[in-house]
Amino acid sequence: MPTEALLARLLHDLAPLRPLALWAHGSLAGGDYQEGRSDLDLIAVLPGPITLATVRGVIRTHRRLRTEPLAAGLHCTYLTPAASADPGRSHLTWAHGHVMRRPVTPVTRRELHDFGRVLHGEPPAGLLPPMPDRQLKEFVVRDQRDYWRPAVDRARLWRQDVWVDLGLLTFARATVTLRDGRLIPKREALAELTALGAPADVVEDITRRRYGAPAPRNEAWLARRAELTRAYLGPAIDALVTAYG
Repeated sequence: MPTEALLARLLHDLAPLRPLALWAHGSLAGGDYQEGRSDLDLIAVLPGPITLATVRGVIRTHRRLRTEPLAAGLHCTYLTPAASADPGRSHLTWAHGHVMRRPVTPVTRRELHDFGRVLHGEPPAGLLPPMPDRQLKEFVVRDQRDYWRPAVDRARLWRQDVWVDLGLLTFARATVTLRDGRLIPKREALAELTALGAPADVVEDITRRRYGAPAPRNEAWLARRAELTRAYLGPAIDALVTAYG
């Protein structure tokens, strides 16, 4: 299986950095992974500290993997035990073909504790502080209010698959987290979107592209899909933030 081969190669090539753990979150951990369509979302814990030599080692490791099947979708954030407690702190990350810094969000932290997949070493409970419900819900509201709601007003974004998919799925998942206190995978989020009154044609489009054969595309549909998504998502986010903010 290409996924397992890529993970085994990554672990082998990370060995000089002496990782304490390697965990999967997202679709691979949540049981909704679609090989060739889903990203591989990983967290590696290194002994620390993160030095320039560490950064160079991470870059070398991921550059060696570039020719491997599925490597383009492999995203890995590198933590150290001493720097793991603060959800707002940014960490060394390889994603989209280059290094960057980004935080391990409260949602990711809860995923790791609830259903993270241990690929190597210690489980999350031994190295990562738990995520309290209140802090998780505050983050979810803030993410919807400060990131997604302003994005709805940027019309050009919503002709792209990634914005339609993530915008609607993240909203559905946020709704369930705030309402029920649990995290759900993307497949369940699609069903939740239908129950929440999202445009049926758009939900079907997402479903076909993620789980089946995508429908033929044309400019007229992309424009209509963007209008439907934005018309639904703006008021829906406003209502969610009002109810839980």
